[in-house]
Amino acid sequence: MKSKQPTSKREFRDGGSSKKPAAKKPAAQKTAAPKAAAPKTQNKRSDGLKAGKNTQTGFKPKAQAADKQQEAAPKTRATRAKKLIVRAPNQKIQERARDLKEKRVGSENIEPERLQKVLAASGVGSRREMEEWISQGMVKLNGRVAQLGDKVAPGDHVQVKGQNINLKWADRLPRIILYYKQEGEIVSRDDPQGRVSIFDRLPQAASSRWVAIGRLDINTSGLLILTTSGELVQRFAHPSFEVEREYAVRVLGEMSTEQMKMLTEEGVMLEDGLAKVERIYEQGGEGANKWYNVVIKEGRNREVRRIFESLDLTVSRLVRVGFGPIGLPNRLKRGQFYELNPAEVANIVKWADMPLPGERRRK
Repeated sequence: MKSKQPTSKREFRDGGSSKKPAAKKPAAQKTAAPKAAAPKTQNKRSDGLKAGKNTQTGFKPKAQAADKQQEAAPKTRATRAKKLIVRAPNQKIQERARDLKEKRVGSENIEPERLQKVLAASGVGSRREMEEWISQGMVKLNGRVAQLGDKVAPGDHVQVKGQNINLKWADRLPRIILYYKQEGEIVSRDDPQGRVSIFDRLPQAASSRWVAIGRLDINTSGLLILTTSGELVQRFAHPSFEVEREYAVRVLGEMSTEQMKMLTEEGVMLEDGLAKVERIYEQGGEGANKWYNVVIKEGRNREVRRIFESLDLTVSRLVRVGFGPIGLPNRLKRGQFYELNPAEVANIVKWADMPLPGERRRK
């Protein structure tokens, strides 16, 4: 009896084998027979219902179709983002980058991780979905039904809905890309309204999945960082680390010195709690519009806009220009992306106090 081979991500999502179906034999040519003329009385429905209306319920099928269209609008086609081409670094940096790219962490040095986290990183689904499937008994670990809280290590055997899963481990340097998000784009893979997503415009990650570090709402543009490392996402985005986010804000109107001082010292009370600004200073502007540079340490939904709205000031444009140690590159244009080279990624990993491949985690 042959052992079951691990199922790839594509096979698992498609729900079947990757074997190609047998090619269909061409049908024998038939002599075209003249079609009988269709009767003219086709307006009458054979099921006894009037056209366009159900006689039992009075519900119009047209309205039903319209409701379905509202539930799932057709996906808007998006053009692929262009990659920013930069000059190659010096030979020393190239050699270091090559060395970092080739390094791998041995399986014996990979610490066990929570099952739902590893399944999500392997592209099976979101972490929340994996938690639900584990709770429903759809996941097996080494032949037994898995429980929430179980940890998995290299060499363990995992099945999801009866299919073997080829688990992926963070055994190499993660990838990081910087994207200049435009207004009108959403930071989500699933959207019933069919709007353009940043994931429609960015290249696919070959052996893993891009995860956005924080979000920007549809009307906000600027720096968006994406990575293949869930740990790096946590290090940037979790409130406990208080990573600074820097924004350029255009406001209809002008702030007083007292208002700017109040935001940094006292803060303002919003619906979801007190919001304070770390730094704020004026950047000029023309006419009724004034630009301000604002730095905050939280990532609550529409927080910058709501801070200004609490002062009766309308934000007419909002651009994120910095996130932690990463700034929006000057040469990066709207709708473009830039992938950090391995040497640049290593600097970010060190900033996050994470081990590089081949290094032991600090205690």
